[in-house]
Amino acid sequence: MTSRLAGTVALVTGASSGIGHSTALHLAEHGASVAVVARRRDRLDDLVAQIEKSGGAALAIPADISDRTQAEAAVQTAADHFGRLDILVNNAALMLLGTVVGADANEWERMIDINQKGLLYMTNAALPHLQRAAQEGPRQVADLVNISSIAGRVSMRNMAVYSMTKFGVNGFSESLRQELAKSHVRVGVLEPGKVATELVSHNSAEVIEDIEANFGGFRELDAQDIADGVTYMVTRPRHVAVGELWIMPTAQG
Repeated sequence: MTSRLAGTVALVTGASSGIGHSTALHLAEHGASVAVVARRRDRLDDLVAQIEKSGGAALAIPADISDRTQAEAAVQTAADHFGRLDILVNNAALMLLGTVVGADANEWERMIDINQKGLLYMTNAALPHLQRAAQEGPRQVADLVNISSIAGRVSMRNMAVYSMTKFGVNGFSESLRQELAKSHVRVGVLEPGKVATELVSHNSAEVIEDIEANFGGFRELDAQDIADGVTYMVTRPRHVAVGELWIMPTAQG
């Protein structure tokens, strides 16, 4: 364990797998106590055990953040348990791809509920705690990191609604960054390229085949590559803010 985040508390959503799981581990390795939020309790418990085995402190909070009441309760549970909240990583997301023509509108609503509404609910609930941490905390700064996507920078075939949700995350993040800048609550957005996680597995075989045809054939990122980026963002000196970080596989065009 290192101590660059000693005395701080982080909350990571979508922590049961992939980027969220790796991010929680990275932040704990740097000394943060970590609250991990997702719907799958068994995976959260395994993650907490892993962090505690390495000498860290963690708390599993099963919740569906697309439900505002559950999102608000998750933030309050973390703050009550650890006594504060210094870092929020909004990572939870759903990627259901395909054509707009003939699409299932229920899938659109599910993505909007998690990718946008869930992020908004978590952010709204966490902001008072983050503002307090920036004024009273050991670092005199707090961090909000929103995980977006290359699809929030460039629209691509079969990604229309997913891309819409991520463009929204980017716009929201930049506006909030400007709003909170003078209070030393840093707001940053991280946009990964293709990452080896289970995110794409929720799609049909036809869509997955199309993704591989267009974005296959090169070494994709690991979840820990993105976790390393998040850790970089939140461990900058107080006077340095990373507003946007774009992490791509070297060979991705």
